[in-house]
Amino acid sequence: MKVLIIEDDPGIVETISLTFQIRWPETELVSTHSGEKGVVMVEAENPDMVILDLGLTDINGFEVLKQIRLFSAVPVLILTVRADESDIVKGLEWGADDYMIKPFRQLELMSRVKALTRRRSSLPEETPLVYGQFHFYPSTGQLRHGDKEIALTTTEGRIFHKLIENAGRVVTYGDLAESLWGDKYPGTDASIQVHVHRLRAKIEVDPAKPQIILTKSGIGYTMVKPV
Repeated sequence: MKVLIIEDDPGIVETISLTFQIRWPETELVSTHSGEKGVVMVEAENPDMVILDLGLTDINGFEVLKQIRLFSAVPVLILTVRADESDIVKGLEWGADDYMIKPFRQLELMSRVKALTRRRSSLPEETPLVYGQFHFYPSTGQLRHGDKEIALTTTEGRIFHKLIENAGRVVTYGDLAESLWGDKYPGTDASIQVHVHRLRAKIEVDPAKPQIILTKSGIGYTMVKPV
């Protein structure tokens, strides 16, 4: 397990490192204060996840996220003081898997990190879940539609997995939060809505008029059973 921390505040890096030393000591931590170097390290270090600050001194953290998503689906957890709803939505829409506000609680941070890096090994890679023309491989998070491969983030893959397993039944926000983060935290419903919006944009013919993932207002979502 390797975690890359892209953070320009040494105090925050020290706090995160101490949290891992106490609660997940076998984790290898690498860090940089530079957003530009962080992008390079994602490719060079091949981390299992990235913890990313938005207020970096060289380039904006959103730009770092955007560059990472050009070549990698590594889970990214944004950890920032920026609590505006517009920033949260932007971070999730640009491909972050989770978003936390500083100051953070150590137990919640570790819970979210472990949820993002949890290995999905219950089904072998050679046995995909099939939904119409979609083939989803739970062990890798890979989604194919015919000969086309669709790039999903870790969180999008987990949502698709949960919905396809329960096709024809309603999956509540609580069920999805439990699957994604192990618990329901403040703001998780809004985060799930953003992830589902991104997922629809990748799999629906017309995301504005979804035919695959339907909203059950105030409750959650249901995936229509394929004909």
